[in-house]
Amino acid sequence: MMKHKITRPALTVETLGLMFISGVLATIAFDLWGQLVSPSLGFATLSPHGLAQSLLGTLGLPKSTFAGYFVHFYLVGLVGYPIGWLFIFRPIWQRIMGNTHWLLPSAIYGVGLWVFAIGGITAVAGLPFFLNFSGITWVALVGHVAYAIVMVAVMTIISYDD
Repeated sequence: MMKHKITRPALTVETLGLMFISGVLATIAFDLWGQLVSPSLGFATLSPHGLAQSLLGTLGLPKSTFAGYFVHFYLVGLVGYPIGWLFIFRPIWQRIMGNTHWLLPSAIYGVGLWVFAIGGITAVAGLPFFLNFSGITWVALVGHVAYAIVMVAVMTIISYDD
């Protein structure tokens, strides 16, 4: 098996800024899709802060609306998912596949985010597995893939070495 170069960015102010900017724009794309475009097309409306609230309640933590939005937007959208890409998924992808174009791995990462959120977090939060594969499940799939593609596109445009 051929070993490929693995690239992990240094944890610097620039990396944190990259995560913040790409996470903000990707979260806006996710919420725009899930709360405006999807329902206007007759599909389900996403309520990711509600999932976060359910998780917080299950963990015995405060589950206010503010807490749900805080977890969804800041902890997940600006920190968690960008960290997952930069420090976990992307290096593994590079190790296995080499330094490919960013589009395919970002879409696959988005599917992984969907599995994590809608398959895993919902189960931990006491909600039905994959939300019983209802309409919201599929809107969430598109939203997570769009999030990942926007996030990685912004990261690529701004700076890093893809």
